[in-house]
Order: sequence, then structure tokens, then C-alpha cells
Amino acid sequence: MGAAILIAGPTASGKSALAVGLAEAIGGIVVNADSMQVYRELRLLSARPEATDEARAPHALYGHVPAAEPYSVARWLDEVLAVLAAARAENRPAIVVGGTGLYFEALTCGLSPIPEIPDDVRVFWRAEAERVGAGGLHAMLEVRDPAMAARLEPADTQRLTRALEVLDGTGRSLRDWQAVVPEPPLAPGTYRTLVLAPDRGWLHGRIARRFAGMVEAGGVAEAVAFAALGLAPDQPATRAIGVAPLAAASRGEIDLREAIERAVIETRRYAKRQETWFRNRMAAWPRLDPRNIDEAPSRLAKEMQSPS
Repeated sequence: MGAAILIAGPTASGKSALAVGLAEAIGGIVVNADSMQVYRELRLLSARPEATDEARAPHALYGHVPAAEPYSVARWLDEVLAVLAAARAENRPAIVVGGTGLYFEALTCGLSPIPEIPDDVRVFWRAEAERVGAGGLHAMLEVRDPAMAARLEPADTQRLTRALEVLDGTGRSLRDWQAVVPEPPLAPGTYRTLVLAPDRGWLHGRIARRFAGMVEAGGVAEAVAFAALGLAPDQPATRAIGVAPLAAASRGEIDLREAIERAVIETRRYAKRQETWFRNRMAAWPRLDPRNIDEAPSRLAKEMQSPS
């Protein structure tokens, strides 16, 4: 078969269970498209697949990156294309599943061809981010590239740093590079798509129950170990939801109940941002209510047997 199916959905919507069930039904491989599940140290708090799921079907690109190591959508795209090529060579279908919309956009639409940024430029702007913070970076960008500054959140240190390093490293605005239309890495007709679109109340309940389960399984210890890494605040892994409040609870700064409540609220907000992305950027993808997910693997398996 060798085809691919791309399954997106907000956090806690059941997409990983769907992917595993489908992979088991069609002899496929489950491939990660979640920016937090790549990190080795975040098994619980990123909701990576459990060992029982990994035993049911092969998995790729999960937990293979140390949290201190830089990781980007460009690196993920290189890695996922290599996994998909290997799967095609084995005539094995690949189920790419996750909640990071930018990963799916890169895979289906391509990435802007931004040249490699010199190391000295990257080091300089990371140091500046430490020195002046997001507000200072945003003020600098407003002076040098006001149009790009208007597109970014003033508190988004990572993207502000990226905009400034691209400006210095290439002499062109990141906005100009993003306007270049790349070649889609996956040719149209070689893959199928699906977005899980849950009821809001149903999803909120699942988010709360899942996070409680994470804590029960050892989430506090994982958060403490992660915080002890002392990562710079611009490292992507530091955006992992739940680490900060659980680590604070371990230090006695807040009680565990408040830590869980904060993490659940943050997760619900993140799910809302994901849903907005899927609605605006993946509007043509078919939707599935995950409350009807039980029969989905067999139905999708049949569809995978038919031409697009």
C-alpha cells in the first residue's frame, strides 16, 4: 500500500488511540507530529504513547530528542520524510498523527527556503533574548521590521528571536521568506487527511481526567527532573504544559490541587488555539467527531484500500 494518512486534532481528543488502532488494522507505522512528544524527558507530560500502544504497532519520532537539543519544524520535516520514504520502500502505510498544525502545513505545503543562519548570529540573538526579554526583542523588531513585529505576539520570545536572527542572518525579513511558495513535500493524491473535531465540553472533561492520570503516574517527578535541567527559556521544550506548576507544587509554592488546575486551564487554552489553527489553516480536511471513534479504524482501513 505505502500510502499515508494524516490525522490532526486538539490535545486529548483521542487521535493517538485512533492512529494505533488504524496502524494495527492495516499493518502501518505511527509517526509523531507533535512538537512536545519528540522530547525524551517528557513521556508523561507530553502524553506520549504508552508501552502497550507501542507494542501494538511500530512508532517513529517519539522521545528521540534530548530536551536541551534545538529542534525545529525543518528538522522534523527532514526526519518525517525519511520515515515516510522507508515506509514506502516496505510498502507499509504511515499514519502521521499529532496536534502541531505547523508540522502538517510543512509536510503538505512545504517550508519557506530560509538559508542556514550563521552560528554567531544565532548565539548573539539568544544572548539578547536572555538580556532584554521578549518585550525588548519586540521593541527592536518594531524599529527594524515593523510589519513582522505586528504579526508576532509581544511575549513570544522564540518567534521574536527567530525574526531578528533571520533579518540579520539573511538581510531579508522573515515575512519575505514566508511569502516564497515552496514545493509541497507530499504530492497531492498520495495521502489522506482527517481532523478530529470534538465537542468542547467533552474535550474539557478528557483534558482534566488525563492530566489527573499524568500526575498519578508520576508527573510531578517528571516535572521536577525536567525543571532541574535548567534550560534557557527560549528552548522549545520549555513550553511543555504542566512542568512549571507541578515543579512549583514540589517546592511548596502552591498546593498540588492548584498546580493541576493551572495545568488543566492552560491545556484547555492550548486546545482552543489548536482548534483555531485547524479551522483556519486546514479547513478542507474532513472532520470526525471523536465520540464516534470506535468504528473509525475499520472504516479508514477500508478507505485506505481504495484509490484517492
